[in-house]
Amino acid sequence: MISISSNTKIYVHTNPVDFRKGIDGFASVCKSELALDPFSGAMFVFTNRRRSALKILYYDGQGFWIYHKRLSRGKFKWWPAGKISTSIAAKDLAVLVWNGNPEESQMQSNWR
Repeated sequence: MISISSNTKIYVHTNPVDFRKGIDGFASVCKSELALDPFSGAMFVFTNRRRSALKILYYDGQGFWIYHKRLSRGKFKWWPAGKISTSIAAKDLAVLVWNGNPEESQMQSNWR
């Protein structure tokens, strides 16, 4: 179970990434391609070429976590297109992890 606050920054890398990479490889992608600091406490979401799996890189202040979800069949229905990265809300990540489309979900908007 991933526990994420609504203040957590979540970045989705829109291009597929080689999933043979480990923590150092994904951290390198954060620095070189996204120009973001992997030690910032943000979550970085990646997909493979077939879009059948997700990996999330997260630094918790003591060390890195990699969360990996692979679908037993099919591929993730939604993935952002366009620029190399996009930011999404925690509620959108929850929908994405369960193979939903955050743009079509009817969740309540964030309270301010």
